[in-house]
This record gives sequence, C-alpha cells and structure tokens, in this order.
Amino acid sequence: MTPASLSIGIVQCALDGTRDQNLARVEALVREAAKQGAQVVLTPELFEGPYFPQTEDERAFDLAAPLDGHPTVARMQALAAELDVVLPVSLFERSGQSYYNSVVAIDADGTTLGIYRKSHIPDGPGYEEKFYFRPGDTGFRVWKTRHGRIGVGICWDQWFPEAARSMALQGAEVLLYPTAIGSEPDEADADTKAPWRRAMVGHAVVNAMPVAAANRVGTEGGLTFYGSSFVCDQRGDVQVELGREDEGVAVASFDREALRRYRANWGFFRDRRPDLYSRLTGDEPVD
Repeated sequence: MTPASLSIGIVQCALDGTRDQNLARVEALVREAAKQGAQVVLTPELFEGPYFPQTEDERAFDLAAPLDGHPTVARMQALAAELDVVLPVSLFERSGQSYYNSVVAIDADGTTLGIYRKSHIPDGPGYEEKFYFRPGDTGFRVWKTRHGRIGVGICWDQWFPEAARSMALQGAEVLLYPTAIGSEPDEADADTKAPWRRAMVGHAVVNAMPVAAANRVGTEGGLTFYGSSFVCDQRGDVQVELGREDEGVAVASFDREALRRYRANWGFFRDRRPDLYSRLTGDEPVD
C-alpha cells in the first residue's frame, strides 16, 4: 500500500573523524531520525571522512572504492532494512579508471535502487573537486521507493535549476541534496549560506515540491562548514532547520496527495513551453 505521508529527516554533524567514527556518528543520527518518524533520511555529502577535495593530493584517490562489495553500502543497507527507512548514501566511487562523487539509493527494505553520479563538478579554492571527480554519466535520477519518489542531486547540483526541473519531470515528489559547503578560503568575509538556501527554496517553489539539504558542521583544514540544513515545503516555507553549529536531526512530514494536488493546481508543468527552450541546451552566444 502506498503511504499517505512522506516524512523527510535530515542529519547534520561534524565529520572530521576516522571512517569508523564518522559511520558510527551518522548511523546513530539516522536511528534518531527514524525514531522521530522519518521515512527518508538524508545525510551529508561524502560523510565517510573529512572533506578531502580542499586540496589536490593524489593519495586521496585511495579513499575511493568500487560499488561491488562496498562496506559502507552494505552497512547502510542493513540499517535501512532494520529501520524501514530510505537512505541516499553519498560516497567516493571508483569505477575502472574513473572516479565519481556518487549517491547510492537504498530502499527501505535494504535493496539498492541505483546510483547517481554528480553532474556538476565545482573547482575553486577549497573545493577542488575537478581534480578528483569525473562529471557524472548517469543523468539526473529519480527513484520510486517504498515511501515515495525521490530525486537526489549532490551539493553543487543544487545551484542549477535545470537539475531540479529534470528530476521533477521524472516524477519526483521531493528533491534531496547531500551537501558539503562552508567558508570561502580566498574570501574571508564571504558567506554563501543565504543564496545557497534561496537557490533551493526557488527549486521548491517553481517545481511545487519539498526540498531538503543536509550539510556538515565544524572546521576541517581551511574550511568551516556552516550547517544550516533544512527542509522546506512546496511553497518554499522552511519547516525545520538546524543551526550553523548544531549536530542532530530534524524531521518534516508531508501529505503526498495534498502535494500532488498543489502541483497540479499551480500548472507549472501544464504551462511549460519546451518548444521555446532550445537555447538551454546549447552554448551559442546571444547577439
């Protein structure tokens, strides 16, 4: 039977420990979110360890692992099945000679539904991901889970409206973004928290569906992560949030039928004009 509600939990914590320490911390918080009623639990980006792409270091490639037999995936599968929760799991994937920033979608019975590889790869001081990650080749993905249809992007993807709309067109009921974002090493006074949130709230409004983001906190090397994880509703109104330094979970619940009716009522998908959008798929200059 399809559940009438969709409850989204977000996890926020410091992730500066060893792999075992980080996994234990994340697992405890997933359990807490499930205890509070979460059916889908979103954890931060690359939670197995500290955010290594701050610098270019070839030794960090040793952190990647293939999906087949991946120990973190197996551990999260067992946790998902035990708690009856859906877990999008962020990890550093090795596939042949290629390396990806990936999410494995695990359904509430512990089965894997597929993989999404991060499409937009940032490159700048403190976020030198192009050194490590090949741009994803999966396209944007939406999965039908036991608790609803979820679309998952990864961090830098959250700034691109095309990614959100693509997932919405595939039938997503909620957009989820595991994240690792904080200070800008070359701009001491810069604070991107407000535009970061506004961008995702915009995705919620124009796609008429909830959006959730889960970030890390604490200082790692030259970056201080600003947390501020949140879930907003289909209007863009923030339902739950965590502070810049909080460690913990928050859960927001939605009526799936009410969300469906709201999307239909606004007509964003009815009134689309894809015949006029060809410029979005090209890089030709504007005269």
